[in-house]
Amino acid sequence: MDRAKWAVRPDHTRGRLHPEPESPSRSPFQRDRDRVIHSSAFRKLQYKTQVFVNHEGDFYRTRLTHSLEVAQIARSIARELGLDEDLTEALALAHDLGHPPFGHAGEDALALAMKPFGGFDHNAQSLRVVTLLESRYAAFDGLNLTWETLEGLAKHNGPVRRPPAYVAEYDARHGLELATHASAEAQVAALSDDIAYHSHDLDDGLRAGILSFADIAHLPVVGPALADARLASLDVPPTRLRHETNRRVINALINDVVQESRRRIAALDPEDAAAIRRAKKPVIAFSPPMAEANGIIKEFLYARMYRHWRQNRMHYKARKVVGELFAVLNGEPGLLPDDWRARAGEGVGTPRMASVVCDYIAGMTDRFAMDEHLRLTDISVSG
Repeated sequence: MDRAKWAVRPDHTRGRLHPEPESPSRSPFQRDRDRVIHSSAFRKLQYKTQVFVNHEGDFYRTRLTHSLEVAQIARSIARELGLDEDLTEALALAHDLGHPPFGHAGEDALALAMKPFGGFDHNAQSLRVVTLLESRYAAFDGLNLTWETLEGLAKHNGPVRRPPAYVAEYDARHGLELATHASAEAQVAALSDDIAYHSHDLDDGLRAGILSFADIAHLPVVGPALADARLASLDVPPTRLRHETNRRVINALINDVVQESRRRIAALDPEDAAAIRRAKKPVIAFSPPMAEANGIIKEFLYARMYRHWRQNRMHYKARKVVGELFAVLNGEPGLLPDDWRARAGEGVGTPRMASVVCDYIAGMTDRFAMDEHLRLTDISVSG
């Protein structure tokens, strides 16, 4: 594959924290991607909430299908810009590994519970998963991913001025240059996340009946896409109209990112990937008009979908489940499974205990969290 001079080169990787022999058949970034896909945390994403809790319907996106859609979009953009597709894909697939059950409601509950112990951040938890919590290898904890993949996970949203505790701890052992931008590949993965959730959250909202075509007709990008879809076939049924609209939205967002990114890269004229990291601003971005449009879409989704009364009820129940799980397990460590109790050590309410309980809960699927809550709080349910 022809790579641009500013792309990250797999033959120039900074390597892994724990040295390993190179694969004769795969690049380092292909191995990273494969390790993510084979991880326990990745499989669990199948039963973790994107917007709708898993049991609400079989056809709504989950964290797993969301991650796959992000990866597909990210590879397309990376190919257009001459970037390393495998590194981009690995980052896209790994970006949500740290999400707890029940989506942002679960994250809010864990952040509140962990406030006395340094808080909770799903991006930091993703780094924690791939460097510590996955236990698949005899020689080390985590997945031992390349420096470039870990860097992209830690700072795909930009320089990290005030790193969460675990990010700072890991950076002290294996410096990730937190004060600089991430590679162009990591920036592509981050923008692809925005493209995916804007388009598919609108799609799921229409499917659920929370939104109607009339509700979204005024939105920038979305409204014109809907009008074009209607013109393509005047008698198209609602299901196909939804899909026709969605693919036009995705296409418009991708094309804008590619064009704006090419303009920024040309202006910077970087000699290598290091120049991308040293740049004063990201090189992968939406154009200013599209960034404004995305802001309007995001505000609309928060007001009309994420804060819809049906969603509010589910978020309340999710926060209650996660909050009560944390309170019970942090107060009664003897209720933890043996392997987790061994990690927690002695003492109740210590930072170490809270961290282990947080890891245990963050790794749960929606269904397991609900079942564990029943086992711990309902005397009629056996443990």
